[in-house]
Amino acid sequence: MASGVPVTASPPRPPPHPVMEEEDEGLFRLLDELEVFEVQGRDKRGRRILRVVGKFFPARVIKPATLVRYLERRIFPELLGKKGKGGPFVIVYVHTYVQRLENFPGVSALRSIYESLSPAVRDNLEAVFFVHPGLQSRLFFATFGRFLFSAGLYGKLRYMNRLEFLWEHIRRGEVEVPEFVLDHDEELEHRPLMDYGLESDYQHHRAYDAPAMDSASSMHSLRCIS
Repeated sequence: MASGVPVTASPPRPPPHPVMEEEDEGLFRLLDELEVFEVQGRDKRGRRILRVVGKFFPARVIKPATLVRYLERRIFPELLGKKGKGGPFVIVYVHTYVQRLENFPGVSALRSIYESLSPAVRDNLEAVFFVHPGLQSRLFFATFGRFLFSAGLYGKLRYMNRLEFLWEHIRRGEVEVPEFVLDHDEELEHRPLMDYGLESDYQHHRAYDAPAMDSASSMHSLRCIS
């Protein structure tokens, strides 16, 4: 089976233009205010936690290159220290109520972002806890994940259908969980068929669990597994 596209170090980037710098600062403040990315606590193995709330991410206005610069300037220095070496860390990605057009940048964008990260960041990332993945997301990544992402990143995915499974790896209180995530988790306990796509969440309209598609072939692939 294919092992994925090899990841290589990215070449040095030229210094940003003053106008771009000003635009970046405005978008950086937006991401700060929305609290999309936050470095919080540690898991049970002592690794730092980067919490990412997908529903808060404004995908319509944040381009992949802007996001990479934000992570490099705002998040990774705190996560890895001033020298940029740091230690191992994990990502808790909360997928609850993510809408494809509003909150998800797309599969190719995620791949581009990951490949743009420094080797220190990629090497120190040891696990991605994917909370409330939904059936379509799991099917998509199980079918195409190895081809779209490097083997290293794909192998770090850990699906957490319920928060109770996340607490097996992280102590309660080490990471903040938004109220709507707690409500959805409780609802899943009472309506387990939602895990299998056999029952809809009418209260919150339609939650787009499938990743955003960036090509005609990707759209065709998703229709095949829908």
